[in-house]
Amino acid sequence: MSFDNLGLDARLLQAVASMGYAEPTPIQSGAIPLVLAGRDVVGCAQTGTGKTAAFVLPTLQRITARKGAITCLIVTPTRELALQIEDVAKTASRSTRHRVAAVYGGVGYEPQRRALQHGVDMLVATPGRLLDLAGSRHVDLSRVEVLVLDEADRMLDQGFWPDVKRILALLPPIRQTLLFSATMTPEVLRIVGDTLDNPARIDVAPPSTPIEAIQQRIFPVSGTQKSDLLIHMIEEHRLDRVLVFTRTKHRADRVAHSLERAGVRSAAIHGNRSQSQRVRALSDFKRGACRVLVATDIVARGIDVDGITHVINYDLPNVPEDYVHRIGRTARAGKSGSAYTLLAPEEHDNLRDIEKMIGSVITAGEDAVGFRYDESRVVPDPERNPNAPKHQPAPAGKRRVGRTGGQGRASGSGRASGSGGGYQGKRS
Repeated sequence: MSFDNLGLDARLLQAVASMGYAEPTPIQSGAIPLVLAGRDVVGCAQTGTGKTAAFVLPTLQRITARKGAITCLIVTPTRELALQIEDVAKTASRSTRHRVAAVYGGVGYEPQRRALQHGVDMLVATPGRLLDLAGSRHVDLSRVEVLVLDEADRMLDQGFWPDVKRILALLPPIRQTLLFSATMTPEVLRIVGDTLDNPARIDVAPPSTPIEAIQQRIFPVSGTQKSDLLIHMIEEHRLDRVLVFTRTKHRADRVAHSLERAGVRSAAIHGNRSQSQRVRALSDFKRGACRVLVATDIVARGIDVDGITHVINYDLPNVPEDYVHRIGRTARAGKSGSAYTLLAPEEHDNLRDIEKMIGSVITAGEDAVGFRYDESRVVPDPERNPNAPKHQPAPAGKRRVGRTGGQGRASGSGRASGSGGGYQGKRS
């Protein structure tokens, strides 16, 4: 299958060539003809599979350029995703002369108002900012012909659906609706039934299945040693494009600061960072100015960077599906990649849920990195596969910490006293 066979006109084929696409991905080859035919479409595909082009390219062909009104509306949950969709749409529209703009929170209103006043054919928006602009009569959605709901499951997770329903009420009832989601949960399927008209469904892979090219490993370690282990991994293996995930914004900042102190150029990206800070952090990471980007799940799906070699879960997510979205940032475009998890004792339940969801056991990494958590405090987990690491209680009064075989005295707080606590080796 090539783009020539999908029904795109010459202008968009020219845009495809300028964007460097050699052949369509499964979601593109499945969705583009259906969108061109005017069908409502439900696409189940993970981020990084080319779904943005799957809805941008055919929609640009369907809507009339310079009609003087917003004829395509794309709603997405995060600023980063809005910016990436805008970038793809602007590149693709150079040959079609459609006007594209994005509106999102975290920045001032005035530049976005000016862009809207100049006329927009395709508008990319986050829900809150779109409703604000619609309420002040700077956005008219009464002539929208195509609606795209991108990352529908994430919009549900982040509580955006009430806002989306308010947006739907502003749209014409007769329209084409395209919905894309990485997972098809019962909640997403209910939305499909309520919002779309006899949609065609495209599943490019089993929902929530990790990419097979990713090497997944867990590294059991105490919570207090995670920072040292992370630094050791990056320096020992000379990793230079690493995406690290934490559960909280505070921890993302703390991890990035620890890496910086160790001489590893890093940046944090999360919801408390201003838009300019987030754009700068992502730009520095893309161009190699920083080796490590530390992120929270709320911005995870907006991070689309080529060449990420390693994803490291500093903390395991509470929702198993988020693990899949995280590790899907590596091993793209046929390349291999690695996903490492720093597993603290209290995270075993999260790991068990993830393994049940993906249908396999994640292998323990080699102990050569020299870190272990206090085995005397780990409750054995009989539900795990026999191939998974087993943790037997250590002799009373002793524990293994630091490098393999190192020992220290167990203190009342559960931390080892003496030189055995923490990373003991010289960092390379």
